[in-house]
Amino acid sequence: MGSHSLGMSPDADQSPRGVARTVLEFLDFFARAYGLKGAERRRRLESVMAFTGLGPLADKATRALSKGMKQRVALGRTLLHDPQLLILDEPADGLDPRARIELRELLRALADQGKAVIISSHILTELAEICDACAIIEQGRLLATGKVADLLAQAGTGVADLTVRLFPGAEGESVWARAERLLWEQPGVKDVAREGEALRVRLEQESAQGAWVDAAAARLLTALVGAGVPVCAFGHRERNLEDAFLHVTKGRTG
Repeated sequence: MGSHSLGMSPDADQSPRGVARTVLEFLDFFARAYGLKGAERRRRLESVMAFTGLGPLADKATRALSKGMKQRVALGRTLLHDPQLLILDEPADGLDPRARIELRELLRALADQGKAVIISSHILTELAEICDACAIIEQGRLLATGKVADLLAQAGTGVADLTVRLFPGAEGESVWARAERLLWEQPGVKDVAREGEALRVRLEQESAQGAWVDAAAARLLTALVGAGVPVCAFGHRERNLEDAFLHVTKGRTG
């Protein structure tokens, strides 16, 4: 089964004669290195450039490309010999928001083609949007594996974060002090911190009740409104892979 990982960067765009490589020349060099010849090589180059959207940039020097386009070129290079497994290390590192979204779409399309894509990254919040399963590794130890949804569910067990937003400037600082005091008095509240025009509330589960978060949130909101605190927004923050990582690695040391 063929595989490849992102390696040589399009930044290394000088030929032995010191002439800058174009996108097409860069990809063609690796197509030849993979042993592709004649019509098959041309077909693979056309297919890869169409898939990655590099066709209009075929004659542009690779060193003149943006970071996002260079990542596309590097991805295109790995696809030339049609591997069934791709290993990508920090593929979204340094990319702007649009380039990250476009890269995610390309990776999802590859997965839909039946290719296995393994991504190593510390940008955990983005991985949940494109990965079906993940493995959490710390200090060389494999601590957890499974579907993303299962790991997120485990991270949300027993804890919850709520955000309470108040109307800006209402009653000066006294309303904030009253809101914080009321929240601290509620069962299950473990932390209250002010963040701008909002209060972040950390809850811990009190019982085995399945809908404990909803019940606790309703109790807190009722207490605030009943005390005349001007609440303008109240919500629960969903767990993400960063929470899952912290949950799995909690209490572990080297």
